Amino acid sequence: MRRRQPSARMLISRSSPLHTPGAGVSRVSFHPVCQSWQDSTRISFGESVMDVLRPQLITIDGRNYRKNPIQEKNYPHEEDEGVYQDSMEYSDEPCDAYEVEQTPQGFRATVSAPSLLYKHIVGKRGDTKKKIEMETKTSISIPKPGQEGEIVITGQHRNGVISARTRIDVLLDTFRRKQPFTHFLAFFLNEVEVQERFLKFQEEVLEKCSMDRGVDSSIFQNPKKLHLTIGMLVLLSEQEIQQTCEILQRCKEEFINDISGGKPLEAEMAGIEYMNDDPGMVDVLYAKVHMKDGSNRLQELVDRVLERFQALGLIVKDWNSVKLHATVMNTLFRKDPNAEGRYNLYTADGKYIFKERESFDGRNILKTFENFYFGSLKLNSIHISQRFTVDSFGNYASCGHVDFS
Repeated sequence: MRRRQPSARMLISRSSPLHTPGAGVSRVSFHPVCQSWQDSTRISFGESVMDVLRPQLITIDGRNYRKNPIQEKNYPHEEDEGVYQDSMEYSDEPCDAYEVEQTPQGFRATVSAPSLLYKHIVGKRGDTKKKIEMETKTSISIPKPGQEGEIVITGQHRNGVISARTRIDVLLDTFRRKQPFTHFLAFFLNEVEVQERFLKFQEEVLEKCSMDRGVDSSIFQNPKKLHLTIGMLVLLSEQEIQQTCEILQRCKEEFINDISGGKPLEAEMAGIEYMNDDPGMVDVLYAKVHMKDGSNRLQELVDRVLERFQALGLIVKDWNSVKLHATVMNTLFRKDPNAEGRYNLYTADGKYIFKERESFDGRNILKTFENFYFGSLKLNSIHISQRFTVDSFGNYASCGHVDFS
C-alpha cells in the first residue's frame, strides 16, 4: 500500500528524519529531534525568512519536537475556534514513548493537565474534542471545569489512542505557551545593607540627575523587591508548584551542593549598566551581581538550573545563559508601580499588550554612578516566587525554595 504523504499539514512522527528541507507550504510541522544544530542557514521565501537549521524546539513530556515555521494565511477567528481545525494531521506510526495500557475493552492512556487548560481540549461547543475523537476513533474523558484530574483516552486501537494523546499534548503545549507567566525562579537580593545602599543610590541620583529627561522617583525599583531572576515559569496548579520544588531539590542534590560547597555564595552587587544600546534612551537600568572571589560559580549554578528547567520544557529556551543583574530603574514603573518588566506585557489569554514607555536619559547616571557599590550578599536560597504577590516583608511571596546550607 502506498504511504500517504503529509503535504501541507502538521506531522508528528518519532521515526521522521531529522533534516527536512524547507518549502513554501502552509501551516506547521513537528518532528522529534535528538540534537541541536550549531550552525544555521537562513533561506528567504518572498518576504519571509525561515531558519532552517535552528528551528524552534517544543518539549512535550521530555521529548523534543522540531517546529518548522512556514507561511500560513491568517483568518480571523474567535478565541480557540479554528486553532485546532485544519491544523493537524498525524502519522499512524506508533510512539513507544507513551504509556498505553491494554484493557479488556481495548487501550487506555492518560494525560495530566491543569484544569485551566481543559477548555482548550474541549473547544468551542465541544468541537475540538469531538474532532479528535472522530478522527482517531477514541473516546476522551475530561474532568469538569475546576476539578483537577487526568484526561482519559480510550479506544479499540493502540495507534488511535496514541494519536489522540499526541494531539492533546500539542494543544496543551500550544495554549500553555499563551498563558502569562505566573512564577519565577530567583535569588532575593533584599538584605538590609543592600536596601539601605539602594535608597542612598536613589537619593543621590535624584539629587544630581533629576534635571535629566525622564528621571524621577517613580521609575525606581521597590528596594524590598530587589531580586536576581533565573527564569520565568507558568505554573497552573498546586501540583505543578510541588513538581517545581522537587526539581529544585534534585538540582541541589545533583550539582548545587558541589558548586556551592554546601554554603551560601558570597557575592556583591556593584556597578550599573543599561539594557538597550542608547544611553540617552534608557528603559531599564540594572545593577551587576558577581562573586566576591571573582569565580564564575554563581554563573555556573544559575546556568545549570536554567538548563535543567529548559530541558524539561518548563522554561522557554530564549537564551543559554542567565544575565546576572538586579533591575534598579525601569520606565514601566512610571505608570504602574507593580509592573514587572517585559514579563508584564500579555493578557491571560496570551494577547500582547503594547505599553507605551517614556525612556530616560541615563548618560549622567551611568557616568556618575558607574561603579556604585550596593553591598555584599550571601546567596543561600533559590525561590519559586509568585508574581503580583507580596509577603509580610514586602517581597514577592515564595511558594517554595531550596537552601544551599
